[in-house]
Amino acid sequence: MIRIVSLIASATEIVDALGQFDFLVGRSHECDFPAAVASLPVCTRPAIPVSGDSREIDSLVKDRLREAISVYEVFTDVLERLQPTHIITQTQCEVCAVSLKDVEAALAAGLASNPQIVPLHPNALADVWDDIRRVARALGIAGRGEANVEELQGRMCAISRHALSHRERPSVACIEWIEPLMAAGNWVPELVEMAGGVNLFGEAGKHSPWMSWEQLVAADPEVIVVMPCGWDPARTAPEMHWLTDRPEWARLRAVRNGRVHLTDGNQYFNRPGPRLVESLEILATILHPL
Repeated sequence: MIRIVSLIASATEIVDALGQFDFLVGRSHECDFPAAVASLPVCTRPAIPVSGDSREIDSLVKDRLREAISVYEVFTDVLERLQPTHIITQTQCEVCAVSLKDVEAALAAGLASNPQIVPLHPNALADVWDDIRRVARALGIAGRGEANVEELQGRMCAISRHALSHRERPSVACIEWIEPLMAAGNWVPELVEMAGGVNLFGEAGKHSPWMSWEQLVAADPEVIVVMPCGWDPARTAPEMHWLTDRPEWARLRAVRNGRVHLTDGNQYFNRPGPRLVESLEILATILHPL
């Protein structure tokens, strides 16, 4: 019997999209979709307080990484009790979610179930499709994985074709962290281009880069999309003062024209899984409103 523990929210969504939700026996503290996953045992927790503002969280994370200490804790006792056959983790970012290194450290003593570790590598959109295939192969349903990828790609192509039918190509700054400023990288630049925009910061397939306030002012984007990693709009709104308190803010084109958008980065843009289709749809609507 397959017993899956997902230690990354996007992997939980992949497992669900593949029709394997009933085989999930454990989850990370961040896994919250679909809603039924909340009933599963939690196998991780953040090792730092996450209630502070964006500057405080950034400082705590950097301190731990400088000391080569993980940002997350894995509950080996829970894993031992769950006896998983598969543990899904990721290698993309040590800050965003439990990493392969974290899992390997937790399993150093060995689990009786000797689970297969399935590491995901979502650096760009093509990698997300490969990750879906990778999970499907590990679970013995390769054909279902390929069908799922084709269906998601088809939906994305339809959204993109409609978005690209508009003549307007607004310049876009996607902000993944507020203080200090970080632009969205990885798959987000691809989504912006597919949605009919011109991405100003961050490169497809590369980690999200730090950026300066001066760079944002100089670029003067037509649209600003705020999508902090792991935060929803309600968590983001109180942090906007880091931007709005600056004297140049009101002079930016996006601000003058009412084209600053707070989005749910946690549920959509930061999750390299099936709901990137919905993320593209959100971007297309932002860039080309009815």
